[in-house]
Amino acid sequence: MEFNKVLFVVTSHDQMGNTDRKTGIWIEEFAAPYYYFLDNGKEITIASPKGGQAPIDPKSNEPENRTEATIRYFNDPETIKRLSNTKKISEVNERDFDTVFYPGGHGPMWDLPDNEDSINLLESFNRAGKVMTLMCHSPVALINVKDVNGDLLIKGKRVTAFTNGEETQAQLDKIVPFLLEDKLRSKGANYQKGEDWAPFVTRDGRLITGQNPASSVLAAETVMEVFKRMAATMPAEAL
Repeated sequence: MEFNKVLFVVTSHDQMGNTDRKTGIWIEEFAAPYYYFLDNGKEITIASPKGGQAPIDPKSNEPENRTEATIRYFNDPETIKRLSNTKKISEVNERDFDTVFYPGGHGPMWDLPDNEDSINLLESFNRAGKVMTLMCHSPVALINVKDVNGDLLIKGKRVTAFTNGEETQAQLDKIVPFLLEDKLRSKGANYQKGEDWAPFVTRDGRLITGQNPASSVLAAETVMEVFKRMAATMPAEAL
């Protein structure tokens, strides 16, 4: 199976509930997989619910949260410009991409669960049998997505996401609309988790989920590995 074009879907939401704290993308979860795919020669498109400027959680650029990938991002005017000019989700089509990757941050908790454009996009990727990856808080985008039979896509599937413990330690458990671990379980997902703040990724078929920011590189590597396995099992004439 070809793997050349990656669609990133990021949040447009920049306000943490009813507080005055800003939120958005946790920039590590965008930057690390973005550069991983870019350095492997992949063509990347970025979309968001509203299009245009995608907000970045300012806390994700505080000194203790900086990584090699985030430092590279903030010194990369071209990518900064791309993240400030995202397409609307309604303007992109699954047929134009080989895979989709949803970075996290707290923003998705507010603008992705009920977003019809995102739901339709994920359902179309699933119908086409394409690899889908969602990180940290972005698995919230799956809670209303249905499979080809009309059942919830995540019912019975292995998924992970930001844990109750991580949310409590971040002191945001009373601010988010709900605890994502609990919500995924209530929707019938086979929720799994590793240690808080440690890299942990699950894969169920072509659905990949990552638990937290530390999982972002592992998630991108898992995408690459899945495509390598699929290519290895396809007839030569189909490659």
